[in-house]
Amino acid sequence: MEEAIRKADILIEALPYIKEFRGKIFVVKYGGSILCEDKIRQSVLGDIVFLGFMGIRIVLVHGGGITITERMREKKLEPRFYEGIRVTDKNTLHVVDEELSELRAQVFSELKALGARVFALNGKEDLLYVKKKQAAIDLGFVGEMDGINKDKFHQLLNEYGVVIVSPMGIDRKGTVYNINADEAAAFAGGKLDAEKAVFLTNVKGIMKNPDDPDSLISSVNEEQIQNMVQSGVINEGMLPKVRSGLFALEHGTKKVHIIDAKIPHALLLEIFTKAGIGTEIVP
Repeated sequence: MEEAIRKADILIEALPYIKEFRGKIFVVKYGGSILCEDKIRQSVLGDIVFLGFMGIRIVLVHGGGITITERMREKKLEPRFYEGIRVTDKNTLHVVDEELSELRAQVFSELKALGARVFALNGKEDLLYVKKKQAAIDLGFVGEMDGINKDKFHQLLNEYGVVIVSPMGIDRKGTVYNINADEAAAFAGGKLDAEKAVFLTNVKGIMKNPDDPDSLISSVNEEQIQNMVQSGVINEGMLPKVRSGLFALEHGTKKVHIIDAKIPHALLLEIFTKAGIGTEIVP
């Protein structure tokens, strides 16, 4: 009986959030480093289906960096990076396309099996617009977000509820480019006026001290983030996610969350409980 009452209390705690977020858009970025772990993926996808049944519309942007690198090495192609960006020639772009297609198909089929109404975008449709990314060297077919077909996105979200997005896009001439998944999620969150942009990672969130598991920062604003970047508290792997989160906030997203996908039902715990389990970034 006590266990049943505890479960009922959890549902009651979630009710105000369900009422507040019903009909809203969440953008969820799911990194390639944790996408291939079956147990974690099943937990994340189960949470997404639950959110869909609660009336929340989900844009799921998936990465694939680690598996792309593995596939390239199998094909005797040497991965090259410049300032963390994958240099993408024609052969590399072909591998990126192949690997993202496999990951997208897997996520699509598993969401369908869980009962979701879901649509998958391969990045080559007339929906994600990019321009060639400029750098000190020629990065090849690497793009940066330049626009989205907002009306079509809303149409798909209204019809299906969950839309999977692979991090590829086309320029105005129809040329296909590889894009950073964090950047794509942040851009989509801003342009679609998303209620939340959630970055799923393999760490708890932003830590004051990465070596101290109890130093998680549960809530932080943009100004505090900038100070932590300058002081070096935020560095290395967390920097791209924080920068993408700030971009999302500056362009219309209401709130950003960075959470550890390894925690079972991390999405639900972060969104439907008062305490949460990761870091929220607010304007």
